[in-house]
Formats: sequence, C-alpha cells, structure tokens
Amino acid sequence: MCLRFVVGLSLVLAPPVEASDSAGIRGRSTVRDDVYLQEIGRQVVTAEPLTAVALHGGVVFIGSGKGVMRLVGGALVEDAAMRAPVRRLVSAGGSLWAVTAVGLRRLDATGWKTLGDEALSDVCEHRGAIIVASGKKLRRVRGDVLEPFGDAEARFDITRLIPHQGSLYLQGPGRLTTFAFGTFGGKDAYDFPADQTWDWGALPSPVTRDALGLEGAIYIATDRGLGVLRGMSLTAMRGEDGLPFEDTTCLAAGFDGDLWIGTSRGAIRKAGGGFRYFAGRRWLPDERVQAMAIGPRTAYIATDRGLGIIDHEPFTLAKKAAYYERHLEAWGQKRLGLVHKLEWDEGLKEFVREAGDNDGGYTGYYLAAQSYRYAVTKDPAARREAANTFHALRWLERMTGIPGFPARSVWAKGERGHKSSGGSGGYPAEWHDTADGKFEWKGDTSSDELCSHFYAFDVFLQLAAQGEEIAQAKAHLARIATHLIDHRWQLVDIDGKPTRWGRWDPDYFLTDEGRYDRGLQAVELLSFIKTAEVLTGDAKFSEAYQRLVRLGYPAYTLRARTTFPPDSILHFLDELGFWGWWNLIRHEQDPELRAFYRRGYERSREVVRVEHNPWFEFLHGALTGEGCETGPAVAHLRGWPLDLRIWSYQNSHRSDLRTPAGYIAPKGGTKAFSPSETEPLRWDHWTMQADGGSGGNDVVEPASWLLAYWLGRHEGFLSAPETTDPALVTVRPEEVPEGGARPYDGPPRPVVP
Repeated sequence: MCLRFVVGLSLVLAPPVEASDSAGIRGRSTVRDDVYLQEIGRQVVTAEPLTAVALHGGVVFIGSGKGVMRLVGGALVEDAAMRAPVRRLVSAGGSLWAVTAVGLRRLDATGWKTLGDEALSDVCEHRGAIIVASGKKLRRVRGDVLEPFGDAEARFDITRLIPHQGSLYLQGPGRLTTFAFGTFGGKDAYDFPADQTWDWGALPSPVTRDALGLEGAIYIATDRGLGVLRGMSLTAMRGEDGLPFEDTTCLAAGFDGDLWIGTSRGAIRKAGGGFRYFAGRRWLPDERVQAMAIGPRTAYIATDRGLGIIDHEPFTLAKKAAYYERHLEAWGQKRLGLVHKLEWDEGLKEFVREAGDNDGGYTGYYLAAQSYRYAVTKDPAARREAANTFHALRWLERMTGIPGFPARSVWAKGERGHKSSGGSGGYPAEWHDTADGKFEWKGDTSSDELCSHFYAFDVFLQLAAQGEEIAQAKAHLARIATHLIDHRWQLVDIDGKPTRWGRWDPDYFLTDEGRYDRGLQAVELLSFIKTAEVLTGDAKFSEAYQRLVRLGYPAYTLRARTTFPPDSILHFLDELGFWGWWNLIRHEQDPELRAFYRRGYERSREVVRVEHNPWFEFLHGALTGEGCETGPAVAHLRGWPLDLRIWSYQNSHRSDLRTPAGYIAPKGGTKAFSPSETEPLRWDHWTMQADGGSGGNDVVEPASWLLAYWLGRHEGFLSAPETTDPALVTVRPEEVPEGGARPYDGPPRPVVP
C-alpha cells in the first residue's frame, strides 16, 4: 500500500502528540490537525536472507549471499556483474562499496571493480579519504589499491568504523576506541594505554553489534539495549527508558535527525523523544533485521525473508477520514446500508463480507459518525450516509415482525459471503426468513444491539435527522422501550422466550449470573427508558422509569464495571456501558440521581482511562464538560494504519511493558499499544492486548475510527486542518489500493414506512 509523495510540498510536520497544551474551544483543550507522517508498509519477499542494504545515487541496493540486487519498482533485480556474497553495503565518497567475503568491491560510473582480496569488515569516508577495516588494522583506498593507513595495530578486531565530529572511532567486540595521530586509543592519567573512550559508565552488554554517530552522540547496539556515548559519559538506553526491545542488531541515521534501530524482533524508530515499533507481517517479511538504509521519508529494512519498506507520507487526520470513507466503498465494506468486516475465503481466494453477530451494533458507529460529520461540515453527502444508515437500522427491527425487536444481522439468500453460524454463549446461530422470503434475519438479539440503537439514534436525532425521520427515530426507540416494558424487562424472541443476553428483570438479578451482570444491565435499562421518556414525553415511560428507581436499579449502577477477578473483565462491556452512560447522564435531570450515576460512571471511566481510547476520551469530555486526555487520544488516531487488514502481532516479549505512572491496569495488561503495533480495532477491543491478530485474514471496517474522529471534531477536541492543500485533506481514488470484496449484487433493501 504505497502512496506517492506530495511533490514540492512545503510543510511543518506535527510533533508527536503526548500532551494537550493548545488553545481550547469552549474551554476545552484542542489539538490542531497538523500535518504528520503516516506510516505505510510494503514488502518484497525473498527466498534467501538479505544481509545488507544501501541507498546510492537514488537507487536502493540490496546484498545477499548471492550478490547484489537493485530495487526496481516493487521487485528485486539481480546485478549480474556482482555475484560475490555481500556482508555490508556502504555509500561513501561518490561510490558504492560492497564488503564481501573475498575483498572489497566498488561501484562507480565504470561499473564494479575489485580492490584486494583480504577479509574486511567495514568501510567509511573520513576527512575525504575512504578508510577500510581489516582485522586489527586500517587500510586506505588510493586509486584502485588498498594501502596501509598507519602502522599501528588495534588491540581488538575492528568490526565497525564510525566517523564522528571529525574523529574516527572504531568499534570491536565490547570495545570502542579512536584512531588519531597514527595511534589507536590513548593513555589514561597514569600513562597506561587505554582503548576505552569513556570515563564514566559502562556498556549495557559486552555483546556489541553496530555503532553509529548521530547528533552529538555515538550509539552502540548491544543485546541488552543501546550504549549512548556523549563526550566521556556512557549511559544505557533500555526498556525502562522506553526502548521497545533490547536485543539490537544494527543502526541507521534517519531522515529527520531520527535514529533507526534494528533488532532481532523488528525495527524501531526513535524520534521526538518517543519510539515507534515496527514488527510482524504488517511491516516486515521477517522480524530479524540485518541492515537498514533510510532515504527521504522511507526506510528500507533487510531481513532474513526479504525487504520491508516503510514510507512516511504527509497526512492530516482529515485526509485519513476521507481515506477511510473511500476505503469503505472501494473495498466493498458497505451493503444494504450496513457496514461490514471482511473475511478471507480460502476456497474462493478472495475477501468476502461477513454477515456477523452484531452488524446492527457496529453499524451504529457509522450512523453516529455521519451525524457528527454532518453537524461539523454540513456536507450533504454526510447527511445522505446518515439517513441511509438510519433506515437500514430501522429495517432490522421491522424485518423481524416483532415490534421493538431488532435483528442482529441480515443475509440475502444466495449472496456471496460468510453467513455467521455461531450465536451467543456458544449456541448455533438463529436465522429466520423475512416475510418476503428474500432475506434471513439473525435472532437471539442481545443487549449490544439495543445499546447501539439508542446511542446512535439519539445522536442522529440531535444532529442530522430531518423531516419525517425525526418521528421515525423516536417511534423506533419507543417501540424497543415498549417491548421491554411489556415483557417485564426482557427482550423476547420469536419463540416467546427471552434471548440469551436480553434480560434486565429483577428475577435475573437474583441469579448468580445476574448478580454479576446487574450493574451494567441497570445502566442499560435505565438509559433506554429515560431516553424514550425524554424523546417522546409519553407518561408510560415516565412511570416505567420511576418503577425502576423504586426497584433499586440506580444503586446497581455504582458497580456497572466489574473489576474482579481480572479475567472476568470483558472489554466489550465497556463499549456497552459507555453507550448507556451517554444517554443516561445527559438525559437525567434529577440532581440526586445524576450525582449517583456520575459516581458509577467515574468508576467505569477510571478502568479504561489507561487505554487512551479516543472514543472513550472524547465521549468523556463531551459528557462531563471536563478535560480529557486529548493528546494520547489523537496519537491513537494517527497511529491507525491505512491497511485495515488484521495482521498477527506480538508484543508480550517487549522490554517497555510498564504501566505509566498515574494509571491503573486492572485487567492485567501493562500499557496501551498504538494500533500501528497491534491492529485497527472496534471500540469493543482492548488496546492493551499484547498479542493477537488473524494473519491478515480479516479486514475491519473503519466506522469506529470515523466515530471517534468526528466526535472529537464536533466537541472541539480536534481542530480542522489549517492547510487547504487538496493533497493533504482529500484522497484521490487511486490512493486507495485495490482489494476487498466484490460489490453486493443481491436484492435491494425494501423501503421501510
């Protein structure tokens, strides 16, 4: 997935967002939508390990045990004139140098030439001369000949040459010294020979692999982190300092004063005081990094199974929103007004849409997102999308033939895709024919759908509904609330029985399972009935709400979030809770009840605050009027990859797994991960999950990202971009790569009166 660079673009890139210190809107802290660099990965897989990579004359050269290759387009092309096994490639003095097992090779305007046949380890340019390391000695290239560079001999085998601040440093196993005045090292205060270049500190490990001079420091790669030499002081950079993984293998200078660190488990970019970790198949063909070369905003990473390429394209969050909108269309993630995840079909060898367990619930994200988008932009396209999604969700309720009972999902008979075969609690899926026989609807509906409908319809009514849609939306929610009242706080299916997860009644709360569930269930039911009361003014909802109050439901809300045992903390319950809290706290006017609910809400909020989930953060700020952690939330939005496939990932081996000061992590995780290090996710997913993914076999729909982004814009936590450059705020069709599912070609959605 590669986008072209913006030619001739003059811009100031946004610094990493770690805090919210900008001017606020309506008294709230606002982060500007400045231009940032969006990471985009691509790969060239090889059968043999790659050993070296260098940029020379605008061309990417790659070394392997078979010789040299060039990157041409998206393929590696062999250089027939250089077939010796390559250990290292260096661009220096206007030429490309290949350190091989049988000597030094030079590529210049006349082609490849061999200079000597002795074993070498490194080559560099120092004060206009090309210097070569050979065992314990140095050589200098003069013409086509290698000649001695002084008569002295180091006390160790030289593995790396480091030109730095006019001096020449030399690294060996666990050692670092200098070469000056024809001598290696120097003498200490007692006139003893010294080949250690620091007075204070120690290497984190004697197992050293590489060294690099960059902006006032020399970095030394070891198997236990980095040594950092400044002047005569050597310190260590390890996991406690934020380094994601300590077993480092190689180093490279970046394109903006940044440092790239290769490891045995991925690559790391150190920039702006923070670290970005690139591991797994999203970014690399293999995690063991052998060499790196960094061009203008592109990193080329040689691994044991091919070349990883990470482009850094100028973006704004507004452009990312436009990208995801186009992705939904181009990848076939919309169908019948609903949004869908895609799954890989091994038999068809293509992605297909999943008719899943909670399509109606997840589509609520998109309805709310488009409602916020319309309120912010007044774009007619946003209102059309909101209205279309609204009618699709209304249809889910009408198709069942049970007033107030929405279907989970819908399946067109004979369509191409995956029809869910699983239901709640491990039971088989319950599919039923619609009255016209063209579709099937999925029953055993859970609280998830009801929470989503009440949240999304309320936002739609507030911001985007027009004309008859207003009455339709209110009637839709009123029918659901009436169903619950008429069935004694139960969601009753076509078989006349309550669904597996559709019980809010007092009898259920007396069971072992109900005692565990009743805090969240109370928030949900109180929210449903209060919303229906406020929207319709119908006295029956007022009476029903007061009946719940007399039954003690508000007291249950104090324990809406279960916290023990840790394994019982299910993250999707947070999503249900915040859907419910949104309406309950906003619509409750009684100060005593409102204060009571706020206590339960704050308890729930503290459990998830560590995650820096942008929807939770912006919803909190909008709901309470208090500040939220805007900076980390915006960083999360920027961290979402453009490639929405769910690649497998691992982070449990990392060295930086520590809970930040001031937070709790009751579920047992340690820190929130950027989606670039894990996966793009719905807001029912845990951002602290260290390992997971599906090998690229699923494609998540970006409706959750769009909801958080447009909520942030609407509530003033995010500003519009200041730039008006179309290349930075809009997306051309060709910028979204081809892929996804075939267009839906089944029967159309019927008109719902």
